[in-house]
Amino acid sequence: MRLSMLLVLALAVSSCGKEAWDGRVYHAGRASFRTGPIPASWQRVTLEGAMLAFRDTESGGSINVYARCGQDGDDVPLAALTNHLLIGFTERDVRSQKLVPLDGREALRTLVHAKLDGVPMALGIYVLKKDGCVYDLVRVAPPGRFEAGEESFDAFVAGFGTVGG
Repeated sequence: MRLSMLLVLALAVSSCGKEAWDGRVYHAGRASFRTGPIPASWQRVTLEGAMLAFRDTESGGSINVYARCGQDGDDVPLAALTNHLLIGFTERDVRSQKLVPLDGREALRTLVHAKLDGVPMALGIYVLKKDGCVYDLVRVAPPGRFEAGEESFDAFVAGFGTVGG
């Protein structure tokens, strides 16, 4: 009995520390996904609410991946989901917004300049709905440095795809 309790405890402790990100695939049940390449200038950080978050030292920006399943995916248009991400931003100037193919579906790609608490920023946002989940891939950088990391972010997004949970 004592041995079995120790084994259960050891298993529980080892599974608690298991990393969900293996450097290419994030494992989280229905919301598991792979990404494109991670540039050397991207440093992994922890951000509340984000499944993955990086700080781009080259452009001074951040890259965040959010996913949620079974909440609002099927009935809400991509544009409305994108606007939800922009709550709190003021002086929004949408530079472009178009449907693009991503992981066998249509995603909405939006480039916008806006202010948050008076601070100007540029955002690149991809919103994808697939299999009852919504995936938000977001890059935020200072407007004057946004272009410096845009190609790397687009490659990261181009490699994005859902995987079985």
